Amino acid sequence: MEQPICMEFPFKLPVGLLLEEGVLLREGVMRRATAADEIATFADPRVRANPAYFAIVAISRTVTRLGSLEALAPAHVERLFVEDLNFLQDHYNRINYGDESAANVPEDDAGGLSGNVEALPFRMSSTKR
Repeated sequence: MEQPICMEFPFKLPVGLLLEEGVLLREGVMRRATAADEIATFADPRVRANPAYFAIVAISRTVTRLGSLEALAPAHVERLFVEDLNFLQDHYNRINYGDESAANVPEDDAGGLSGNVEALPFRMSSTKR
């Protein structure tokens, strides 16, 4: 019997998203990206104007929950600390591409990830980081 495909992956942000009301959101869920997610992300005018914006749009499309938020808008992702953005980028790559460098970092040790904004945009089949 085949194993079912895991579609959702929990995570805990190293720092967290601080909402205007002072609530800190750290725990969430990211789903696997679909081809439609990546096509729509590449077609987004913000990504066309600035390819580094790919990470913002792709993460907002695939994070299905962050704390009390049922959906993550690009404006939320823009407010993340760089450490959290890099963490979610690694999580995305691990889920969707089997990125070995990201897969070797245990979830519990995620707070030790260092920032690397030069890694944007995500590693894609058509581009390299």
